[in-house]
Amino acid sequence: MSSRSNIIKAKIADIPALEGRPLAFIGVGSNLGAMDANSQQTLEQAFAALATLSECPIAVSSLWETEPIDCPPGSPVFINAVVALAPKCSQPRALLEQLQGIEKDFGRQRLGGRNAPRTLDLDLLSFADIVWDDDVLTLPHPRMQQRAFVVIPLLEIAPEYRLPGVSSTLSEVAYSVAGQGIRKLRNNA
Repeated sequence: MSSRSNIIKAKIADIPALEGRPLAFIGVGSNLGAMDANSQQTLEQAFAALATLSECPIAVSSLWETEPIDCPPGSPVFINAVVALAPKCSQPRALLEQLQGIEKDFGRQRLGGRNAPRTLDLDLLSFADIVWDDDVLTLPHPRMQQRAFVVIPLLEIAPEYRLPGVSSTLSEVAYSVAGQGIRKLRNNA
């Protein structure tokens, strides 16, 4: 099976192989070359790389254009998506290392300050129902509830998902961030 056939732009419920498995949710973004084919191609290539980390096909949200948040002045807009995958590894730190390896393969350099422009950003949003906090990794991602570019694509592919350790529904969280600058670029279907 090619990596292309392992990428399904649909809801988790539309991918029987994903149901009942522990899932990891990954935020995917790029803002270098945003709004030209290169940023979107980068995301498409990232989806293929992420598919290699999954036991079965991955679910991918639509692509979303979002205004930079807490970024240096003049930062270009981001292209974002969320991916659900069934990780081949059993530990969140191992998956984080794999994600950082993919970022590096895509030319990500961590030289700038926080939220500097980047070729590819892969954020581990959650891993199964694990709540984790150490000096390297916090799960669920500590700022995901504050970011429309995470919550809205996540709601699109996993409408029934509940954030580990959070009492609010994903719809309630999406309502609270709906005013942030986010625009759908392309449907996932």
